[in-house]
Amino acid sequence: MAGVIRWSVATALFIVIVVAPIVYFRCVYDTHKRLRVVDPGRVYRSGQMTADGFADAVERFHLRTIINVQDEYPDPDIDLSFWSKRTIKESDLCRQLGVRYIHLMPTLLPRQLIPENRPPSIDQLLSILDDPSSYPVLIHCHAGLHRTGILTAIYRMEYQGWTQDQAFLDMKAQGFGPWVCTSANDYVKQFVLTYQPGIRTTHEALKSSRARSVAE
Repeated sequence: MAGVIRWSVATALFIVIVVAPIVYFRCVYDTHKRLRVVDPGRVYRSGQMTADGFADAVERFHLRTIINVQDEYPDPDIDLSFWSKRTIKESDLCRQLGVRYIHLMPTLLPRQLIPENRPPSIDQLLSILDDPSSYPVLIHCHAGLHRTGILTAIYRMEYQGWTQDQAFLDMKAQGFGPWVCTSANDYVKQFVLTYQPGIRTTHEALKSSRARSVAE
């Protein structure tokens, strides 16, 4: 009997000391996946949160626009919560929350077109961010590191006056990864290291750029 009691106590202590903190961490992580402030009251970034996480972010930061930049998931299925595997389409969730939902694909151009040209998705992003009614904005991909990182860097350079080097170092600091955050990475080069603030591409030029990208 004494052995059973000791085993029960040891099990309970293990759950309290080891298991509970891990579950709590996972719950917080999945709910608010890398939710961070870029520019208070204007721009925020994250990974793909749960529906509870998105709802909390919308309420806390008064979000008006959510931009999903996942190439592979134009309208992802969002878990309702950490505790529930039921899902809802992100566009439906945004509709329920009264938030504008935008899917933006950060596509690349052939290398020979850089730096004279830039990916059309840059101008698509700028058209959103140039509109005062879009703010506050949340930009997110799946992990909240790479695609979110390059588009956040554009905001830094275009609207906050950061240099390319400052934006580049910030991407590294935000978890982009030292091995992939180099000039050899086409996303880093086309979206950050060759980015020139203040330029706006006309609608016709944007369509022509898209056509060249497809043809190449």
